Amino acid sequence: MSLIGTEVKPFKAQAFHDGKFIDVTEENFKGKWSVVCFYPADFTFVCPTELEDLQNEYDNLKALGVEVYSVSTDTHFTHKAWHDHSDTIKKIKYVMIGDPSHVISRNFDVLIEEEGVADRATFIIDPDGVIQAIEINAGGIGRDASILVNKIKAAQYVRNNPGEVCPAKWKEGAETLKPSLDLVGKI
Repeated sequence: MSLIGTEVKPFKAQAFHDGKFIDVTEENFKGKWSVVCFYPADFTFVCPTELEDLQNEYDNLKALGVEVYSVSTDTHFTHKAWHDHSDTIKKIKYVMIGDPSHVISRNFDVLIEEEGVADRATFIIDPDGVIQAIEINAGGIGRDASILVNKIKAAQYVRNNPGEVCPAKWKEGAETLKPSLDLVGKI
């Protein structure tokens, strides 16, 4: 079953953010756009490249009213240790959620049970706490945060312009479509 169009399930977790530990729940995802970025584990190889890429787009995401949350099955303590010892991870300004209980990873259906780690997955959540987009990659395939920015712009446009949809490769300011009988077979 797809999670698209479903509300984020309840959870409570601890996270590392801005030099301290904080509590995070599904309620943090309401009232603004959110990106939840799952990754397999701290102190690995592809993961830091993705998290750094996400940090490089963080200002663009914040300008769109988006908050970013990274999640792995590591603890919030491990996130702090990684942050303190990695020049790459030290740059991160967004929230790093620990999910050692696997509740969040199971809620989002991304837990690889036999390994105890999360898939490489990204979720775009609207201000109502409803999942609007999902991307899941195999462990060896890193994501590109610039594509995420474009997906969020499209999701925000569609939300703010009922009756319009964004075609493939849509960029902000480009033409959209208004589905109707007149378009059937003409695209």
